[in-house]
Amino acid sequence: MTVNTDTSAVSQPFQAEVAELLHLMVHSVYSETDIFLRELISNASDACDKLRYEAIAAPDLIADGAPPKIRIAPDKKAGTLSVIDSGIGMDRQELIDNLGTIARSGTKSFLSRLTEAKDGAGLIGQFGVGFYSAFMVADRIVVTSRRAGTDQVWTWSSSGGSGFEIAPASEEDASRIARGTEIVLHLKQDAAKYLETYEIERIVRAYSDNIQFPIELKPEDGEPRQINSASALWQRSKSELTAEDYTQAYRAIAGAFDDPAMTLHYRAEGRQSYAVLLFAPSTKPFDLFEPSRKGKVKLYVRRVFIADDADLLPGYLRFIRGVIDSEDLPLNISREMLQNNPQLAQIRKAVTGRVIGELETLGEKEPEAFAKIWDAFGPVIKEGIWEDFERREKLLALSRFTTTAGERRSLKQYAESLKPNQTEVYYLVGDSLDRLKSNPKLESASARGIEVLLLTDPVDAFWTSAPLDFGGKPLKSLSQGDVDFGLIPLLDEHADDKNKENSGTDEAATIAVIKDTLGERVSDVRASQRLTTSASCLVAGGNARDRQLERLLAQQNKGAGAKPILEINMRHPLVAAIAGNKDAAADLSFLLLEQAQILDGELPEDPAAFANRLNQLVLRGLSKTEG
Repeated sequence: MTVNTDTSAVSQPFQAEVAELLHLMVHSVYSETDIFLRELISNASDACDKLRYEAIAAPDLIADGAPPKIRIAPDKKAGTLSVIDSGIGMDRQELIDNLGTIARSGTKSFLSRLTEAKDGAGLIGQFGVGFYSAFMVADRIVVTSRRAGTDQVWTWSSSGGSGFEIAPASEEDASRIARGTEIVLHLKQDAAKYLETYEIERIVRAYSDNIQFPIELKPEDGEPRQINSASALWQRSKSELTAEDYTQAYRAIAGAFDDPAMTLHYRAEGRQSYAVLLFAPSTKPFDLFEPSRKGKVKLYVRRVFIADDADLLPGYLRFIRGVIDSEDLPLNISREMLQNNPQLAQIRKAVTGRVIGELETLGEKEPEAFAKIWDAFGPVIKEGIWEDFERREKLLALSRFTTTAGERRSLKQYAESLKPNQTEVYYLVGDSLDRLKSNPKLESASARGIEVLLLTDPVDAFWTSAPLDFGGKPLKSLSQGDVDFGLIPLLDEHADDKNKENSGTDEAATIAVIKDTLGERVSDVRASQRLTTSASCLVAGGNARDRQLERLLAQQNKGAGAKPILEINMRHPLVAAIAGNKDAAADLSFLLLEQAQILDGELPEDPAAFANRLNQLVLRGLSKTEG
């Protein structure tokens, strides 16, 4: 948007998403309206952080020597609550950009979830739209701001309708604000409680006590007094802190309302010195699967905020929230320097190892707490099995799986239940747990009591394509290559004899008929070692991609996939009928292929032809029965 240099007041419409958001804020009643003050204080803290950072390169920005702070001033007579900071401030264009638009890719998702949620308070902080939560308690908001180092002061105002007005500040307002931003909320009648000093103190203690800058309360009849501890909690000793302290710090840092499922707090000393305070949430943040896969760990240098997207952890740990505060990095480090800084790379490696180690310990000692993390973030952690070769073994051991033997099973537990002569860890990838449990490829394994990993997350199709083993046992897909369970005994020792008794079909002749009928639709037809009761299934060749990965890539138009192999159960009556019924052989061959496709969750190539063929076969059967 072009900057308008006209000094007169100008009215502008809100971005469409902002207008919709404000409508929800104004017309909805949430149980936790306290969030508005937490969000305004958080924004004020960010402004103070930015001032300290920019002042490293431009010390004149804080030439007055006054440290940044935040002040809250209630005015019962006027019915207003003011939140004032002496941070970086905003110029005219920044007011328009920051308060008139939402420059985030998750806006649509947020609006959708806010509309559906019974209580949207827990979502607001996650989506970077906290300023607008003030309209839950105010029917008019006036923002006056002076950017540090400039002379111009601007006023932004809105009543939460379709737009806002922006104009130069009056002389009185301009003289009141030397630097930073003043937000004046004209409170609704039912929000008058927020003018009470005890209410303000309660909210600050609950949500903002660990904000690093002093938060002063200016009562109507008295001197300002600080109402928060204003300490960098991560710099304090663990022995000084309680579980409640950590919970409050997590909620303030992450903008969340849940409790942390894991807390990691320590100080590293030696070649580098830095403090670490990290949390694993117990619920999913909205942006977990954004394409950018940006982390949310904040980087500080000697208590000065530097960046909140410095890639301090790998993408597969992007759900971790918290702070890393270095004593050694230069304060004037640029974002470009962050990408290639060797000190930061060492911190990243060490902290990543520590987080994974903490998750391992949690999994062993507190399985219920670990289960919360895995249920929420398991698919994300599994991205690391594909991406992080160095830690692949640890991440495999950390992972939990639904298997044919139960839920949240580790590979260590799987290894303990291996059958005699079993030399591989078997898995099956699909898009539905119910469909996998009924997949015919499980039949021979089930007959021997072999445990199979049932993998349904989209990422499973990718990480399983890497050459993997656990404890010397390679991972093997039941949808790919040859499978031979011949050395593993059946649970029912007489089952094999029964199957052999029923098998009298000419294998070579039957396969030749099916191959000739199906032609290029399959790459091969062969007798199956996987099937015991079903007639057919589709598998990939030993050097081809797994069937589920082929399907996912085909959906993304990544080119034509390899033709599957049709495996047939030579003991099944339908297969036996092919050799003995030349008239129906073609229809039966197609039926073997099409029912295998359906069991894999695919549609037959020609659904109409499939339906017609099936009808004809049924009618033939009925006519023989009637005859």
